[in-house]
Amino acid sequence: MKTGVFSHFPRTFWVANTMELFERWAWYGLFNVLAIYLTASRDTGALGFSQEEKGTMMGLVSALLYFLPVITGSIADKLGYKKVLLLSFGILSTGYLVMGHLTDYSLVFAAFFYIAVGGALFKPVISATIAKTTNKDNSSIGFGIFYMMVNLGAMIGPFVASKLRETSWNYVFYLSAAIIALNFVLVLFFYKEPPREKNDSKLWASIVQAIKNIFIALRDFRFFLFLLLIIGFWSMYFQLFYTLPVFIDQWIDTRNLYQWMADISPVLANIFGTPQGTVNPEMILNVDALYIVVFQVIVSSIVMRLRPINAMIVGIVIASVGIGLTFMFNNAFFLFFSILIFAFGEMASSPKITEYIGRIAPRDKVGLYMGCSFLPMSGGNFFAGLLSGPVYGSWSDKVFLLRQDMAAKGISMPEISESFTQNELFFEAARAYNMTVPELTNYLWDTYNPADIWWLFTGIGLVTAILLFAFDRLLMRNSKRFV
Repeated sequence: MKTGVFSHFPRTFWVANTMELFERWAWYGLFNVLAIYLTASRDTGALGFSQEEKGTMMGLVSALLYFLPVITGSIADKLGYKKVLLLSFGILSTGYLVMGHLTDYSLVFAAFFYIAVGGALFKPVISATIAKTTNKDNSSIGFGIFYMMVNLGAMIGPFVASKLRETSWNYVFYLSAAIIALNFVLVLFFYKEPPREKNDSKLWASIVQAIKNIFIALRDFRFFLFLLLIIGFWSMYFQLFYTLPVFIDQWIDTRNLYQWMADISPVLANIFGTPQGTVNPEMILNVDALYIVVFQVIVSSIVMRLRPINAMIVGIVIASVGIGLTFMFNNAFFLFFSILIFAFGEMASSPKITEYIGRIAPRDKVGLYMGCSFLPMSGGNFFAGLLSGPVYGSWSDKVFLLRQDMAAKGISMPEISESFTQNELFFEAARAYNMTVPELTNYLWDTYNPADIWWLFTGIGLVTAILLFAFDRLLMRNSKRFV
């Protein structure tokens, strides 16, 4: 690649990419630790909510985050990108700041929804800016840089948040607010709004038309069915953020991993470990973003030889195996291998979804169909919340399984409250069982097999791949839009 290519991008392109980096840093800095923050023991500074409450909050709010751009994109086109960016950053920075000080479930839910609105205002503007500051000759490189920024932010945010939460959970929210505040400087002094089509219609009329356009696209039965099937992939994919952090926190002893790093270098253990001699779940999960940064170009060059839907099917099968392996064993070292498999599947399938939509869309409706590409992600988040909430809560949640076992043995303990935390429950239960807390965890693991939830997550992915194969063979093979 010639370095001169980079000089062809205008300043606004680089400003937009930097804003994307900061926004993703702030978002993933919170989102990758959110499941633990919502459910972990209150004496650690977390909120101690139930798995059901966690799943409902994360699922509903994230679903709205991916649905709202159909409305916020119209608002940006009407009011102007710069104004909407300022509004977005104002909501995000204040939302992060406020959410860290709330403990009541309803108020935390409202604050997280408020943050999602800010994110939904940001998403369509930044994507449109990248599109308008690139051309047919450099758009491939331009969007490649853009997605690299997304993954850099997704890698930096959780790493920093993991270190900060060891001091105080509040610092996670403070940093996200501060990082977003940097974007005010960029948009006020360096961002030049790209030209956009003049829109003389009323704001409400633009919003209504945008919603009507979605329904127009969904009248295409085959397109609607494809979007419906892809919800299965995203429902499985989002377990990486919704369920796996809690699963690692509850069931996987990371002390051996910490000791392994300490044997290599105490500095390494200090960087990635905790003062308690463990490794936080988000540090382990962060390797997914690292894999993408390292291997995405290689994987893309391999799957480019396949038809987009074939690449999707193969990728979803691989990702299904990977997500299942992450839940199958309680070995911290094995997670690096299983997440690698998952990442390969993710890299093969996820980018091809948008490409496939662009290919099957009628030539005069490409933009309209592409505008619907976020809908499966919205549905996937909603169902991921259900799976990580009531399903995980009744199949694999350590608190639920311990309560169930104590009831069978006639052991009584107080309900979890401000004065009796989850950690105190496990400590007192371990004493009642004449075990240490790690021994109690192993007992529950062997007795109730919480890892069996891997069948469900892998099954959803494999069924999605099978249905996509049938969809291609039965509905698309004879289509004029066959790809």
